[in-house]
Parts: sequence; structure tokens; C-alpha cells
Amino acid sequence: MTPHAPDRGPRPRAAVAMSPDAASAVLDPQSLGAFRRVCDLAPLPVLDDLSTPRARSVLADVDLLITGWGCPPLDADVLRAAPRLRAVVHTAGSVRGHVTDACWARGVEVSSAAAANALPVAEYTLGMILLTGKRVLERARDFRTSRTRGNWLHTSRGVGNYRRTVGILSASLIGRRVVELLRPHDIDVLLHDPYASDAEAAELGVERVELPELFSRCDTVSVHTPLLPTTRGLVSRALIDAMPADAVLINTSRGAVVEQEALTDAVRAGRIRAVLDVTDPEALPSDHPLWDCENALITPHLAGSEGNEWRRLADHALAETTRWASGAGFLHPVRRERLAFLA
Repeated sequence: MTPHAPDRGPRPRAAVAMSPDAASAVLDPQSLGAFRRVCDLAPLPVLDDLSTPRARSVLADVDLLITGWGCPPLDADVLRAAPRLRAVVHTAGSVRGHVTDACWARGVEVSSAAAANALPVAEYTLGMILLTGKRVLERARDFRTSRTRGNWLHTSRGVGNYRRTVGILSASLIGRRVVELLRPHDIDVLLHDPYASDAEAAELGVERVELPELFSRCDTVSVHTPLLPTTRGLVSRALIDAMPADAVLINTSRGAVVEQEALTDAVRAGRIRAVLDVTDPEALPSDHPLWDCENALITPHLAGSEGNEWRRLADHALAETTRWASGAGFLHPVRRERLAFLA
């Protein structure tokens, strides 16, 4: 599609559509000021209900929507109220919740901050790979209990990250960033992605393998596949049972990609370790046995952008808005034909 140059001149009309909490988190006054230098931004408060008279008045005159978590669906009724709308710049990752078929049918251009949000998830994953390889959390716990160092020359040869084999499940944006962050380390990286070729794997500097081999060969497997009908329960009992003793499963994707009962059984038996930023359900019931497993680390879905990392999302959206306003088009467009492979 040819980049759309707004027909109002260099400053498109724009509005913010997301929940007030999301706007407060992602768009601080400095970020809002930067957007106002690029476009004519509708006055706050943000639009979190697109059916109100005020929302309809704003929508009637917008070329571009800056969206975020909590944005209502941009369905055919909303688009009828927004006849000039030509672009959506999303300040978060997935656009599935609000960009509808009606948007694609009109030819609305869509950009997402998924690439910006991929970095903190990849950083979390790298940190957990290195920490679990060194068994830092368990050894710190034991040290707190004993308060004596012990003989470090008796450390098990299973401890450490030299020539550790790490498997990446899916060459997604996040999976690729993890591969990139692992490059400076003495770690062998395997990849499984049914849509990645051997040539693409070679370009990434990894070895492409089939799914069973990924789980049977790797000391650590990190899950980065989106949750789709075809990936629900993808990490099955058979794959989990094939993991080497004391291997680590890291999941920052979606809990339902992993067969929860099978994972629980393997962790409770002490066969493997797990780092779970997501579970199924999320959060686990308070009496779920994984809470009491010392070889499971469960974090509250915190790997994605939080705190000062929200500023990266705003900066990303601002850069995309600036490009679109200049007629250059988006650097990070979301393509309709790729939706089936995206989170």
C-alpha cells in the first residue's frame, strides 16, 4: 500500500483512544507535548467510550487515532462516525482487541509498538536464562539458610552458562530479540519455528530443529509463540517429559501455550524447573501446587513494558506518527495477512 499523505497538510488531526489508566501510564505530559508538535491533538480526556456524543464529535474530524490498552473496537459503526480516519498508531503490542475487519476493509493503516514492547520481554528472558543457568535463586536461598559459603570447588558441573544449550520456541519479534541478546554469550541456541527456513535460521546464527528435538536437546527452552488455535497446548506432556533432568522451561508468552497439568506434574516431581511470567489461568488459584514448588519461579506477568519502559512505547508511537504525518508511511506496519501469526 502506498503511504497515505494526509489531505489536511503537514499536521493531521489526531485523538487518543484508550483507557484513562493506560493513557496516564504511557502518555506523560512530555509525551503529549511531543505529539502536539506533530499533530493537532484533540483535547483530553482520552476517548474510552466511542459511542458518546463527545467521542462522535471528535471522531468526525480525525485522520489518525493514537490507541492503547482499553481502546474500544474500531468497528463499522465507529468508522462511520470517523469518515476521515486513515491511520491507527498503537502504543502497545497486539491490535487484535480493537482493529477490526472494518478497518482493514477501509484500508486504514496500522502501526504497533510490538517491536518496542519486545525488548523488555527479551531482557527478562535473558536475565532468567543466565540466573537459572547459574542456579542463583536456589543458591541464594540456601545461603540465607546456612549463612556459610561452603566449598565452591565442589560446585556441580551442571551449574553455569558456558556452552549451555538454549531453545527458542518461535522466531517471533520477542524470540528474535532473545537470540540477539544471547549472541555475546557462550551459549548454543536452537530454534523451532515451522515458518522459519534453514536460511533464516542461519542468518539468525541459530540451528533450526524440529519441535521434539528442541525439548530433548536443550538445557533451557524459552516459549515465545503467540497463543493461536494451533498453538494452544503446543507444549504438551510428551515434550515436557522429553526435557533433560533439571532443564528449565521459561514462558513469557501465554499460559495456555503450555499444558499446565503436565508442567505442574514435572515441576512437582523435581524433574525440571520453571520460570513462568504467565500461567493458565492467570493468576493461578491460591491453592495451586506450583505456588509451593521451590523449583518454580512465578512472576505476575511483568516481563512486558512497565514503569519507565512505558516511555519507550510512547516514543515509538511518536516516531511512527511523525513518519506518517510526513507522508513517509509507518516503519512498523501491521499487515492484515500477518494477523494469523501475531499475538
